[in-house]
Amino acid sequence: MSGPISLPRLFVLVLLGAAATLVAHAQGGPPFRTDDPDTPGNKHWEINFGWIGDRNPGAGQYQVPDFDINYGLGDRIQLKYELPIAIEETRPQPATTTAPAIPGQVIGGLGESLLGIKWRYYEHHPGDPWLKGRFGTGLLALFRHKDETQAADLSGDSPAGDADEPKTNLSFGTYPQLFLDNPTNAVPRGLVAPGPNFYLPVEVNGRIGWLRFNFDCGYNFGNKILPRSWNRGGILGHEFSDSTEAYLEIYDLQDANRTAAGRGVGAFASGDVKQRETTIGLGGRQSINKAKTLNLLLMGVRSWQKVTTDNSQPSWIAYVGMQVLLGPKEKAEPTHVVPMPPNMGKK
Repeated sequence: MSGPISLPRLFVLVLLGAAATLVAHAQGGPPFRTDDPDTPGNKHWEINFGWIGDRNPGAGQYQVPDFDINYGLGDRIQLKYELPIAIEETRPQPATTTAPAIPGQVIGGLGESLLGIKWRYYEHHPGDPWLKGRFGTGLLALFRHKDETQAADLSGDSPAGDADEPKTNLSFGTYPQLFLDNPTNAVPRGLVAPGPNFYLPVEVNGRIGWLRFNFDCGYNFGNKILPRSWNRGGILGHEFSDSTEAYLEIYDLQDANRTAAGRGVGAFASGDVKQRETTIGLGGRQSINKAKTLNLLLMGVRSWQKVTTDNSQPSWIAYVGMQVLLGPKEKAEPTHVVPMPPNMGKK
């Protein structure tokens, strides 16, 4: 490779190098684009503050930050609300024989709201039967049924999880999500894609020996302006210690149809040719306190294919953020002390 290294490429290389020493409680989810079936644990909060950049030669999309708030309802269900402060950048482009010149502009404001509910409907631990007792909702944990409250800790979802307990080696889940416009001028200004849009994925994660894996596949139902599309992602990695993990991710987003022209604004105008975006990245989490309730999130992504102003391939995507884990502390089991007679051992 010849020539100087561009600043965006250098930034991504720094992120990739830093990710080699990262800590995580689960594979998917922030900062990754691929999600997983894991949930925060009963009555626990997972709050992610992410600064995200997505840049190509023609445009840039930024979230400064993205507020991602999640709550564990029982041990297998997660409620989600996400709202970004969004910036949409259009880079100036010269006129061509087929298109006029495009002036540059930068607009910002409140992004779209995302509502979601995740359900890990199956999980398996080493030594357990593959079917009996593996399916459930985990909602009995809300009523303090002990047999139902162990799942989150065993799968590493709860900050109070015990590293000495057997970990989940296979789990499946689904994560329906609804994208909604807020009562602002974000859509007419071309800041965000018009909604509503419904997304329905299936997720799986687990481990084979030293290798951890996570895959998801979902369908965006789109609308009259936003095309329908398939999302597919996968990450592979290794737990180098009880607190250190690193993962490689491949993610693919492919339009399933082409919408009629004449609707939408700016980058979200309808009628464009079907697009496909394929990326490869590396990232993870770094705990910054002893209780592992504050985690640094890092992710760097590059396009798998050639990047041009006419396709949707990103030059780079970067995620830098902070994760906060909150929730009730586990009650310690009472210690039974056998009282000694006052004169024992004395003559």
